[in-house]
Amino acid sequence: MYARVIVDINASALDKVFDYRIPDGMELTAGWRVKIPFGQRTTEGYILSLSETSSVEPGKIRDIIEPLEDYPAILPHLLKLAEEICECFHCTMSTALRLMIPAQMRGNKVHVKTETAVRCALQKEELIRYQENVGKRAVRKKILLSYLSDREEHSLKDIRAVVHDPKPLLDELQKDGVIDVYQRELKRAPLIYPLSGNEHTLSEEQEEVLGELLFALQSCSGQKPGPNRRCFILHGVTGSGKTEVYMRLAQACLEQGKSVIVLVPEIALTAQMVSWFEGRFGSLAAVLHSRLTAGERFDEWRRIRRGEARVVIGARSAVFAPVEHLGAVIVDEEHEPSFFSESFPQYDAREIALSRAKNENAILLLGSATPSIYSFAMARKGEYVLLEMPHRINGKPLPEVHIADMRRELSMGNRSIFSVVLQEQLRKTLQAGQQAILFLNRRGYAASVTCRSCGTTIKCPHCDVSMAYHKSDGLLHCHYCGTEMPPPVRCPNCGSSSIRSVGIGTQRVEEELRRLFPGVKTLRMDSDTTRSQNAHQEMINAFRAREAQVLIGTQMIAKGLDFPQVSLVGAILADLSLNMPDYRAAERTFQLLVQVAGRAGRAEVPGKVIIQTYQPDHYAVASSVTQDYRQFFENEFSRRRSQLYPPFTVIARFLVEAKDGMTAKEEANKLAEQTKAYFNEKKIAKRLLFIRSDEAPISYIDNRFRAQVLMKLLKHPDSDRALADLSAWCSQNDGGTTVSFEINPASLA
Repeated sequence: MYARVIVDINASALDKVFDYRIPDGMELTAGWRVKIPFGQRTTEGYILSLSETSSVEPGKIRDIIEPLEDYPAILPHLLKLAEEICECFHCTMSTALRLMIPAQMRGNKVHVKTETAVRCALQKEELIRYQENVGKRAVRKKILLSYLSDREEHSLKDIRAVVHDPKPLLDELQKDGVIDVYQRELKRAPLIYPLSGNEHTLSEEQEEVLGELLFALQSCSGQKPGPNRRCFILHGVTGSGKTEVYMRLAQACLEQGKSVIVLVPEIALTAQMVSWFEGRFGSLAAVLHSRLTAGERFDEWRRIRRGEARVVIGARSAVFAPVEHLGAVIVDEEHEPSFFSESFPQYDAREIALSRAKNENAILLLGSATPSIYSFAMARKGEYVLLEMPHRINGKPLPEVHIADMRRELSMGNRSIFSVVLQEQLRKTLQAGQQAILFLNRRGYAASVTCRSCGTTIKCPHCDVSMAYHKSDGLLHCHYCGTEMPPPVRCPNCGSSSIRSVGIGTQRVEEELRRLFPGVKTLRMDSDTTRSQNAHQEMINAFRAREAQVLIGTQMIAKGLDFPQVSLVGAILADLSLNMPDYRAAERTFQLLVQVAGRAGRAEVPGKVIIQTYQPDHYAVASSVTQDYRQFFENEFSRRRSQLYPPFTVIARFLVEAKDGMTAKEEANKLAEQTKAYFNEKKIAKRLLFIRSDEAPISYIDNRFRAQVLMKLLKHPDSDRALADLSAWCSQNDGGTTVSFEINPASLA
């Protein structure tokens, strides 16, 4: 028997199947990872299929050395998914297959953790007779035998707590056949704080939505549903009970012997969602995200692969979880750009989820209070089924939202970070013993450090971005490459000492709050304060336990989190994201404001929201005040239609990164000319609405210069074929120049 193997080396020249002989007595199937000889070395590979014949000459074919696990690591449907990814993103098969397993499995960098365990090997009567023969002075031995008499497994660590230095005694007992000493697997479980798993009484809206989903799930169990009955978009306002619907759907999947994958956009949300699901489903729930240690991720992945955990909660990469009998994939906060991978291959987890649902006869549920323009447009078109929950559970009202026009505040002489109305509401909230959330989507103390004499802004020496000042350590930080350095005493351009920090970040908000309200207890949640493994969960738990009155944070606090005592939310610079050079700026601003507003008034205390803005008349801000998604959608959809932005067109770009700027520009110019020639040759130039070669908005990051070829194409089958061909041009040359191709990228920086 022969195995058709993909070698785990990411090189286009090796992106083909190699035949290997399976030695007698070695039982292997498709999906197995194996150690193989390749050239003058040994390496790893993936078995795609088996065959009884091979075209390779018998004398040249080589044997598989050994399997790397005692089970096939990649399931058949994930092998098929890897093939789809290769075809779609023009990557090597080994690159696609690497997405399916924890990175540390490659190269044998992570192993099953074991510990020594001891168990009594004698029956009760035999043990009693043995104890009777123990001498009176052997006190430690009697204590140990008494401890082991329950015939349960005991770790060596626990035994040491009972008897000091037990090894000689254990050796003696093992020699006498009294005990068995062996190694057992020790699971490295992520730290989880289970929340209440009690089911809540469903509202009428929840019942109606769940009924639709359960009917579709049942249809999948019988015959394949039509394409428009497989994908659902759940538009539910904040606090409408979407999470309870998710958990009821997961329960239905388990009752039918199926598994479910739940994707969330933020690690902070992953922790809370896992806590809810752990409380409801116990050990059947597993978590996968980037903050796990290598060992924890490996152990959780193995639990899923072995079928011990059938409810998987995690961030983007959890879409590749090795579940069998998939019943549903749930994507919470589906509008979030973090579901789009910025590293190659640049997949969209929502598209992967839809592919898995189709291939594995499951349903896909996309949930959000502020659905993406694309998803809602697909629902209007009839491609997705729209489900709606327009009211909060138990009839609770949406929070009362007020606009604070910061232009007027400035004209009235208020130069504080906080508007007069926000200061007043903060005072009332704190006096009433309630909690508040302050949102600013910019970490650090100040956005930049600038010379007031000549206007020079201190930039990162390795990136084309200004450095942010962090007062906590007194250093300038680059939020792109991580460079840190002390702020200059004098301007490096003109020598002036008039160099000051400009703008505000979460650290400055925290300082100003403490100045206005001395003694107030605060927590700050941003990427600076949540670097340790369990920092997100610990901070969320501390705030829920009322160890702080005010939570200050970036977008990681803006969605999904449920704090019953929060009655006030303040958005400090609400229109910060409106100024981004991105056609989705209005959409992302509206989504952020509605999501953060939804943190207020989720329990008995009514909520208030203060939105501080310099652009109160912008439709994204105005719609967020009324939380009217449909009004915003119509405005944004009309704008995109008139200006020919997605979903009516496709934005794509080649991103070139090189060691010097000239090389990057030359490569970009060459690609632009090749692209124009391609469209002319294929006689589809009319599908190419716009193309331009220039520097990327951030011209260099981490000493890598960046240039781009930006293009806009009409939505058309001709464009789809062209995009597939263009993506095949991506490469990396010997000089270190890399070319990546992005379609509707999450960021155009």
